[in-house]
Parts: sequence; structure tokens; C-alpha cells
Amino acid sequence: QVQLVESGGGSVQAGGSLTLSCAASEYIYGSNCMAWFRQAPGKEHERVVGITSGGVVTSYGDFVKGRFTLSQDNPKNSVYLQMNSLKPEDTAMYNCAAGRVCSQSISRYNYRGQGTQVTVSS
Repeated sequence: QVQLVESGGGSVQAGGSLTLSCAASEYIYGSNCMAWFRQAPGKEHERVVGITSGGVVTSYGDFVKGRFTLSQDNPKNSVYLQMNSLKPEDTAMYNCAAGRVCSQSISRYNYRGQGTQVTVSS
């Protein structure tokens, strides 16, 4: 059973930085996209950014405004999300997901991790 494991979340003050990591337990055959989603309390999941197996990065969410950077390490089946200039509104559970296409909807992804909490205080 493939597992996605996120790490790197935590509590920071506004303006701080965090780097989230997502590692797949094995190569996921047929999965052409890994993406980061986030869900704030009482809100729907929103995609932060995705990346194809070929290294093509999707558009970032409008809320990112140049503050986040996605990278991947294919040999390690991992993706990373560097988040800078964090704001209180970035507070959310951040989930990694893997699927055939880089959909905006998390329901289209076959695999999803448990998530890592990011809390930004003002």
C-alpha cells in the first residue's frame, strides 16, 4: 500500500518560513502528478501547487503571490514546498496528494497523506 508522508509543519510567526516535505513510500506507477493542498478550518481544500513527473509545475494558488516554491526529488519520490513570508491566513492543514493528473480537486487524486499542520501567528 503506497503511503504519502508529510513533514515539516509547525508553528511560526508571521513573516517566518517553513519547508514541507512529502515522501512516497515507493514509486507510484501511473501517478503523473504530486500536489500540495491545504485546508483551513471550515473551508474546502485548495490546491497550493502541483508538479508532474516530468517536472512541469502547475500554476500556484493566487494566494501564494511568489512566496512558495515547489521542488521535487524523483529518486527519493519526494516533493518539497518552501514557504516564505508566511501569513496568519496560511494557517491550515497541508496535504500532499498523488494522482494521474494535476487536478484542482483533491478528490481526483488516488493517494493522499495525513497532512502536516502549519500555524502562523501574528
